[in-house]
Amino acid sequence: MVGRPNAGKSTLTNALVGEKVAITSGRPQTTRHVVRGVVHRADGQLVLVDTPGLHRPRTLLGQRLNDLVRETLSEVDAIVFCLPADEKIGPGDTFIARELSQQRTPVVAVATKADKVSRERLAEHLLAIDKLGEWSTIVPVSAVRDEQIDVLTDVLLQHMPVGPPLYPEGELTDEPENVMIAELVREAALEGVRDELPHSLAVLVEEITERPREKNDHRPPMLDVHVNLYVERSSQKAIIIGKGGARLREVGTRARKGIEALLGARVYLDLHVRVAKDWQRDPKLLQRLGF
Repeated sequence: MVGRPNAGKSTLTNALVGEKVAITSGRPQTTRHVVRGVVHRADGQLVLVDTPGLHRPRTLLGQRLNDLVRETLSEVDAIVFCLPADEKIGPGDTFIARELSQQRTPVVAVATKADKVSRERLAEHLLAIDKLGEWSTIVPVSAVRDEQIDVLTDVLLQHMPVGPPLYPEGELTDEPENVMIAELVREAALEGVRDELPHSLAVLVEEITERPREKNDHRPPMLDVHVNLYVERSSQKAIIIGKGGARLREVGTRARKGIEALLGARVYLDLHVRVAKDWQRDPKLLQRLGF
């Protein structure tokens, strides 16, 4: 799954899988890892790779994310190029289309967010996509309304090689638990913040421990989850924490629900915000934070 930042790739990944395996946000640059989601059907299996948005990099982090996308493109059987219908095709889309024209892999162009525009606007958008490059198919979809998701799945299965399933039935992602927990915390922290913050926020799960249980306690286990949120400046730390810590408590409450559902356990979530100055440009800090 490729496209410029905020093109609807993660939402589409979740719609195809039928469960939340990638975090979504109205902010660009939400996805930082290659998330694999697995679609199981009687006639085949799709392993979806939701990449970070391809963009002109301004930092070492941006450069590394682009390298990750290019590496992924060389290893897949089909590419889904997401182009949101509620935005005109711009320089970012042209930049990606040029990159994709150098790939031998078939590219399915997908007009995402089709529910946000009129039929006339969607028709214009599909014509513009057609002019942008050589695509094996063009499919308009609405992930939010679950429209044309089956059609897209059919199209993608036609490009898959014949072979045994790569993942057992019921397995929806191979993301490690600590990465998914970190992503849920980051998603909650990005809710309703200023534009500057998404790029500057990194989340790391430091430790997960299970509390000892009484003999006759039949409730789900209680886990202590310790998480650090890293920002680049003290002013950003203040935004995340909020007045009297109110915003950080809100982040914890929102993230805990998702983490408890993910782990099937009760969770005590311990959040700390730390400043790691200019981490996006520092090779050592990037490595420490998992990039």
